Amino acid sequence: MTEFPAPAPLRSHGPARIIALCNQKGGVGKTTTSINVGAALAEYGRKVLAIDFDPQGALSAGLGVPTHDVPTIYDLLSGGSKDVRGAIQTTSVPNLDVIPANIDLSAAEVHLVNEVAREQILARVLRDVREDYDVILIDCQPSLGLLTVNALTAAHGVLIPLEAEYFALRGVALLVETIEKVKDRLNPAINLDGILITMYDPRTLHSREVYDRVREAFGDRVLESVISRTVKFPDATVAAAPITSFAPTHQAAEAYRKMARELIARGAVA
Repeated sequence: MTEFPAPAPLRSHGPARIIALCNQKGGVGKTTTSINVGAALAEYGRKVLAIDFDPQGALSAGLGVPTHDVPTIYDLLSGGSKDVRGAIQTTSVPNLDVIPANIDLSAAEVHLVNEVAREQILARVLRDVREDYDVILIDCQPSLGLLTVNALTAAHGVLIPLEAEYFALRGVALLVETIEKVKDRLNPAINLDGILITMYDPRTLHSREVYDRVREAFGDRVLESVISRTVKFPDATVAAAPITSFAPTHQAAEAYRKMARELIARGAVA
């Protein structure tokens, strides 16, 4: 396994590279990864903005930021608020900010369907804050609907968290096909930054077989970093803190630090 070195500090910040964390299957670790790789990148001095793009608001809850009586990503998409900086919430992690979401976001697809250039609304929202951050992470909902297409249209790269389980593997080809369509029709700049194996249990033959199948199919697009299954993740969620703060010496925290270093080494993050 490659040892990725600790990255050099940045002399200046921005413009941000936008990365969508995307998988139409739920429960594969998108939000956990958004929170924890965001926190790990922030530890390495990168300024990170995480966009909660799921009506369940799990990313907002997982970082302990309010989701009601504050401007949310829905207000920015619908035009209810034009002040994107006013919607940004700070977190307990230095260098990590969030634009929250709540159940209102579930109405966004209906609201946006008649808008001009409806696939590009998120890209326009983020334009004003790109210079303030080094990376913007978009935690997508488990669907390939209009919100996810907005995220892919705004993004420079896509990370696919993939549970080490056969049914999760089946949907990846459809997701890659969707990314290719967006690249062809809406956003020629988008690239697949990598596939991250999550919930890996090396003790089970099933996990090891799925890992080998993914490696065989996608080669070096699969990140070397692997996130193992552990009860520390739900514990950290209850504490509304990333694993890097909740259990900083745990192997899961180090796995996300390694992933952050790998993304920087691959050029996915400055």
